[in-house]
Parts: sequence; structure tokens; C-alpha cells
Amino acid sequence: MALQSTEPLPRNYPLGEYVIDHSIGGGGFSLVYLAYDDRGQPVAIKEYLPGGVVGRGKLGTVHPISDDKEASFRYGMKCFFEEGRALAGIHHPNVVRVTNFFRANDTVYMVMKFERGKTLQRHITSLKEPMRESFIRSVFVQLLNGLREVHAHKILHLDIKPSNIYIHADGSPVLIDFGAARHALTYDFQAGTPMYTPGFAAPEQYNQRERQGPWTDIYSVGATLYACIARVPPPPADQRLDKDKLIPVSKSHAGLFSNDLLELADFMLRLNYTERPQSVFAVQKRLVEMAQASREHRPSLLALIRSRMKR
Repeated sequence: MALQSTEPLPRNYPLGEYVIDHSIGGGGFSLVYLAYDDRGQPVAIKEYLPGGVVGRGKLGTVHPISDDKEASFRYGMKCFFEEGRALAGIHHPNVVRVTNFFRANDTVYMVMKFERGKTLQRHITSLKEPMRESFIRSVFVQLLNGLREVHAHKILHLDIKPSNIYIHADGSPVLIDFGAARHALTYDFQAGTPMYTPGFAAPEQYNQRERQGPWTDIYSVGATLYACIARVPPPPADQRLDKDKLIPVSKSHAGLFSNDLLELADFMLRLNYTERPQSVFAVQKRLVEMAQASREHRPSLLALIRSRMKR
């Protein structure tokens, strides 16, 4: 059977108990579809489809493009399936809910709750004024709640960035699009598309896989925090290792946000992983302390009225 490119499955394609509507995203190793279950409810389905490694047959099946890709493809698929199983055990309001995972078309699919809202990336680009610090603190405290649960299940996200964070209408965030087979893909072969996002990926994601840990996701959270402050991502970590041109936000944005928030972003973006916060809890604790300090220094309504009466 002649192989085609890794194009998406077509509209109305039947996939088990689901029907594909259309592709809504994807990255270097997967495609994500909007689909509907047998009750007509929308779901998001991620298909394991590493670019530069596989092709798609006419009936939707997936095959490695060459014999030398076979072992890595199978190992990556195994990792993807096992991570789907692990994520299905996580029930947290700030982490995307995995409801099913199954094999079909000679690959693996992960079914997730379809999240409504807009990404943090869209929120950043739509604002004309600096983002409110209280909003930033609220989003990141909740986001870190979810990430703590993920790390407690011995999973690393490995692709935290503004476009992988959904913001609901009530302002609550949901972490989506986990790295799944990224470990296997980056370790076993060089795929055509990078398996990390420049600017948000930690230095150890480039060539020090054995040094990855919670601090790796913490770098990405720091880069996301930087993007909320500066509206652009920091320079890619590999470029920073060669010649670090990053101006700390504690200098570039002094006076626009609290010193504590700016210094925290700089702390999380340290190139040496041992110099960053080592746990999500440590970062979250500092954000909560900032919020408490802000409330303590905010004058009460009664105090404001009294001060105006004295004028």
C-alpha cells in the first residue's frame, strides 16, 4: 500500500465509538481532533503520529516510513499508551481529563475532555495593557496545583507553554497536551520536527535527557510566566547556553510588576537546573506568600473612606 503524508483523518471518519469532526491542533509527534462520542458529546482525541517517522495509508492506518524507524516507533507508541493510562488516573480540575485510550489504525489514541475557553497565548496577545498581577498569580497558583498532581504520578509534562494552557471563562487554567512519547522520540532518533518548543524548553531538554526532572517543567513554567510579563518568550535555552542575552525581567520590567514576582520568574529561568526551584510546591508557596502580602498591604474600603474624610 502506498504511503501518504501524515495528513489528518477526514471528517466523519469512524474511530471506534467516536466520529472525527476535524483536526484542531498537533505537534511534532501527534495530531489532535475534535470528535463526538456515541452520545453526541464533544471530545478531544490525540493520535500518536510522529512526524518524519510514519506515513498514513489510504484507509487511515499508520506505518513507519522505513525499517530503521520501526523499533523507535513501537517504543514511542508503548510510552504514549502507558502515559495515557497514567493520566487517566489523574482527576484534577487544572489538568486535562483523559477518559479513554485505545489502539486503532496500528497506532494509539488518547481521548480527553474537550475544554472550552481560550489559551493563555491568546489571552496574552489580545491584551493591550500589561496583564494584571493578581490574575497572573491566580492562574499560576492553580496551574501549579495541577502540575503538583502530575509530578506526584511520576509524570513530566515537558511542553508547558501558553498555548498548552486553557483559560476558562471563570479564569481557571487547565494544563493540556502532555509530552507523552517525547522521551522515546528524542532519545532514539532525530525526527524531522523538534520535540520541544524553543523558548519554553529547559536546557536539559536539548541534550541532557538524564538530567530532566520536576525542575525541567519549572523552567517551562518560568518561561510561561516570563511571556505573561514580557509578552514574548525568552530566548531559546540552547542560544542562552552559547551566549546568554536574556535581560532579567527584574531589570527590564521593574516597576510594572512586584519585585517578588519578577525575581521569581528570573529564578525559574536559571540555566543550571540545580539553581532553579526544585519542586513545584516551592514555587507555589512563594506565589501564595505574594498574594497574602498584597492583601495585607491593600487598604480596606473603610480605611480609604476614613482617609478621604480627613482631607
